[in-house]
Amino acid sequence: MKIIKRQIEEHVKGLIGKNKVILIMGTRRVGKTVLIKSIKDNFAGKSLMLNAEDFDVREILALRTVANYKRIFGETTLVIIDEAQVVSEIGSILKLMIDNIPKLTIIATGSSSFDLANKAGEPLTGRSELFNLYPLSYTEIAGVENALEIRQNLEDRLIFGSYPELYQLSDLSEKSRYLKNLIQSYLLKDILAFEGIQQSDKLYKLLRLIAYQCGMEVSYNELSKQLGISKNTVEKYLDLLTKVFIIYKLEAYSTNQRKEVTKSSKWYFFDNGIRNAIINDFRLITLRNDIGMLWENYLIAERIKKNSYERKNVQHYFWRNYNQQEIDLIENDNGTLHAYEIKYSGQNKVKVPPAFSNFYPDASFDVISRDNYEDWL
Repeated sequence: MKIIKRQIEEHVKGLIGKNKVILIMGTRRVGKTVLIKSIKDNFAGKSLMLNAEDFDVREILALRTVANYKRIFGETTLVIIDEAQVVSEIGSILKLMIDNIPKLTIIATGSSSFDLANKAGEPLTGRSELFNLYPLSYTEIAGVENALEIRQNLEDRLIFGSYPELYQLSDLSEKSRYLKNLIQSYLLKDILAFEGIQQSDKLYKLLRLIAYQCGMEVSYNELSKQLGISKNTVEKYLDLLTKVFIIYKLEAYSTNQRKEVTKSSKWYFFDNGIRNAIINDFRLITLRNDIGMLWENYLIAERIKKNSYERKNVQHYFWRNYNQQEIDLIENDNGTLHAYEIKYSGQNKVKVPPAFSNFYPDASFDVISRDNYEDWL
């Protein structure tokens, strides 16, 4: 079995001993528990790992007194709380611990940002570090595959994605079953429990519509009509889907130049396998007509992983004007613009749109294809 080292592991280790709360966010089955077990096993001091989905654990954490926590932890200097979002008032609990036990470091994981990040965020201002953990990144995979294997396995990743447990499965039918089960049993579990969401069928149908329109500009009014729910409900459901790390939004980049699209948005999946499982389509690349969509979704998600793991404060957009000139991805890196056009095959004949180069003459422009994507990631 291949041991795949996660990129954020060394960053997290570097914060241990600094009296911080380290928040690690990501979908279920993305590898959070494996990561924190690795950190714990390699920690030289005394550590304690708690699974917050255990009722007894929630009970002992519920007594919010410093004396209680000191009694539980004793000489422990590293406390790890897995799936911490299920603990009521977790933000206040973590703050009480970290403020009153000077040598303590806490690692808390969560699979839904509306629970952990929101509840913990305000009380822990200045005392916490947030990391997102995604399905395996190109860099992480490159740590266990050579250049030839990376090329040979690219089509597999475009179809089945990069969830860690897929690497223990060799049969394609096993991989498709795993992904379908992942959606039904895990990924929507948190969101359906949140505020007692009742219209699970509408939520799933919305996700299917987004899967078919992946990388396209989306009309909330049109989605509303197709689903028979209000526009506000559509926007609410999309927001919730981002908070369980299934999809994310790219907004249009604009500085109010003439004829620039300003209010539109595109939606992408963090993982190609999840997108394909939603529409139940695991056909080979040669049999598909959506390869451009899969390639664009894969590369943009990988680029977001890269910038996140390198702790870069980069904002991601797309660009289009009303003359139908467009660019797939714009990165705003502290005021410096980088524009990328994504093509599955061929870099020739693709030039920067004239309107974009006129509006933003200092922006760089590159075409990313199978010939050069490895250098970009």
